[in-house]
Amino acid sequence: MSIPSLTTFSYVVLALVGRRGATAHELVQMQRRGEAYFSYAGSQWYAEPKRLASLGLLRAEREAGRTRERTRYHLTDAGREALARWVPKPPRPPHVDSEGVVKVLAADLASDEAVLTSIRALRPELERMRASIREGVRHADDFPHRERYLLLNHRLVERVLDAHLAWVDEVEAELGAESAR
Repeated sequence: MSIPSLTTFSYVVLALVGRRGATAHELVQMQRRGEAYFSYAGSQWYAEPKRLASLGLLRAEREAGRTRERTRYHLTDAGREALARWVPKPPRPPHVDSEGVVKVLAADLASDEAVLTSIRALRPELERMRASIREGVRHADDFPHRERYLLLNHRLVERVLDAHLAWVDEVEAELGAESAR
C-alpha cells in the first residue's frame, strides 16, 4: 500500500507515537525536549495526528485528561507497515537551514558590526539547546525501548551544536578582526 501524502513530518509523528501512543500535547512536549531535531509549529503537532488517523495510520482514542478529555493516538498495523517501508530508504542528505549563514553572506551589504551583533546573539540560544539535549540524555533511560537510539541522536545533535558554536567563534574572530582594522 503506497501512501503518497506522507511527508518526513508524518514519519516523525508516527515514530514518536511509537509503541506507547501519544497525545498531541505529548508530541509538542517531545519537540520541546528535543527541538534541535524537529522545528514545527505547535498547530502542526495537533493537525498531523488527526490527518494520519484519517488515513488509517493512527487510531484515536478519547481518554480523560486533567481538565478535559483528550485524544491518545496509537499506531495501527498500517502505520507500523508504513514506517517499516520508510525506514530502510536512504535519508535525504542533511542541509543547513540557518539564517545566520545568510546574514554572513549578506555582510558586504550591511556591516560586519551588524552581522557580529546578530551572530553573537546565537550563542545563548545554542547553549540553551545544548542544555535541552543534555536533559534528554539524562532522561533517555525513561524510554528503555528507545534509549540506545535516543542517545545516538543526542550525540549527533551535540556535535552539530558544537559545530555551530565553533562557527560563531570563527565569525567573531574573522569579522571582529576585520572591524578592528
